[in-house]
Amino acid sequence: MQIHKIMALIDEHNAKLIVLLCHHNADPDAVCAAFAFSRLLKRLRPKLNVEIAAAQGPSRLTKFMLKSLPIKLTTHPRIEEANVIVLLDTNTIQQLDEWAERVRASDSPLIVIDHHARHPETERLATMCVSDEKAASTCEIVYQFFKEVEVKLEEPAAKALFLGIAFDTRHFILANSATLKTVADLIDAGVNAQEALPLLSLPMNYSERIARLKASRRAKLLKMGKWLIALSHVGAYQASAARALIGLGAHVAVVVGQREGEIQISLRSSRDFHEKTGVHLGRDIAKPLGEYLHGMGGGHSVSAGANGVGNVEASLKRCMRLFKEKLK
Repeated sequence: MQIHKIMALIDEHNAKLIVLLCHHNADPDAVCAAFAFSRLLKRLRPKLNVEIAAAQGPSRLTKFMLKSLPIKLTTHPRIEEANVIVLLDTNTIQQLDEWAERVRASDSPLIVIDHHARHPETERLATMCVSDEKAASTCEIVYQFFKEVEVKLEEPAAKALFLGIAFDTRHFILANSATLKTVADLIDAGVNAQEALPLLSLPMNYSERIARLKASRRAKLLKMGKWLIALSHVGAYQASAARALIGLGAHVAVVVGQREGEIQISLRSSRDFHEKTGVHLGRDIAKPLGEYLHGMGGGHSVSAGANGVGNVEASLKRCMRLFKEKLK
């Protein structure tokens, strides 16, 4: 009963202000999980003051989605004043960018709620870690909190959880049976799936189209056993470009970008590749790649990213070495 432990910690510190933090460029799962969790906290402790913030703001898709949800994000979270700090869908404080050191310096309890593989540094810093790698999204974990305390979901929170789950499962393609049962419960709680799902379909702009086409034109194909790995580089929209390469037929796509000396790498793979090789992009590739770049990396089994300092060619070579080691 994890939510009871969380509430006990909040009560123990006589918390008045709780700050919920999401990773940089926060996706719908992160922001929606934070929103639903804030609603639950207010239901359980009405006098609590709860702030939600995303390092460097939410993603472009999340901003589009927020137009249809009553979610308010603060750009200046009161980290130093917070009695309790909670990270959602964020497994390392490096993902908080300039807020990372402020969180590290805080004496307040740190709670981590996440569905990614645990990060050693985060485990050392955190007072409590609520993680479940079997969950397809952080929103699923938050939904379980509602069930544990038997609090009925209001429509806005249910809709947010539905959207977060839909996003992280690629519109339920990656969903397991437990995920689909949760989705059914959310629909029973009042979510209109036909109206909600279009909120996750951001119209592709001209620049993104160009980035996808450039990535395809520049792609270098490598064959490892029976697997096709596509390597490419573009200045922006690396994640979208990687998805496009998977759609074109690659089993694995690695797209690198460089801006102002910083390297950004997006990795995607087919579900078939992950299931047959056991390679987890977040744990096995992105995490060590981020360390190599003196930055950070992580993510899901078939979707991950890393960033740091370096050059494009060396980053791709290192990435390929990691794949070769895992595919021996």
